[in-house]
Amino acid sequence: MKTHTVVDSPVGPLTLVAEDGALAGLYQSQQRHLPAAASFGARDDTALPQVKEQLTAYFDGALEQFDVPLALTGTPFQGQVWAALRAVPYGSTCTYGDLATTIGRPTALRAVGAANGRNPVCIVVPCHRVVGANGSLTGYAGGVERKRYLLDLEAGTGQQLSVT
Repeated sequence: MKTHTVVDSPVGPLTLVAEDGALAGLYQSQQRHLPAAASFGARDDTALPQVKEQLTAYFDGALEQFDVPLALTGTPFQGQVWAALRAVPYGSTCTYGDLATTIGRPTALRAVGAANGRNPVCIVVPCHRVVGANGSLTGYAGGVERKRYLLDLEAGTGQQLSVT
């Protein structure tokens, strides 16, 4: 059974979706590939206290690695990409090519990009750490401004962001 809660953050409101006590979704407002709100289940503001605590610590610069239970739904290929994303260190970036090579599919750049874009728990599974081959800030489901904010936060050069 799914439930959800909404928390404030420096990148705007975040909808956290719980399934059997694990994080199944973390969505930003106006995010691409946003599921229908009806799929989030009933609102329960007591849900996912550990996720809320870790997000607060992350945005305060005191947490570099999330260790909350996840309930991710996707294809086996997406699962490989999402696992590889979790291995990208805090404050670092990688390219789509790096991820493709890591999962043993060096020519699957577009598929890796598509799986990255369908990550259901952004921030916790750090898809924002993936950049273009030339270092450019290519797409991010939450918007490039949020991606820049998250990368700057992790680099210790964080700036204010006004996103609703």
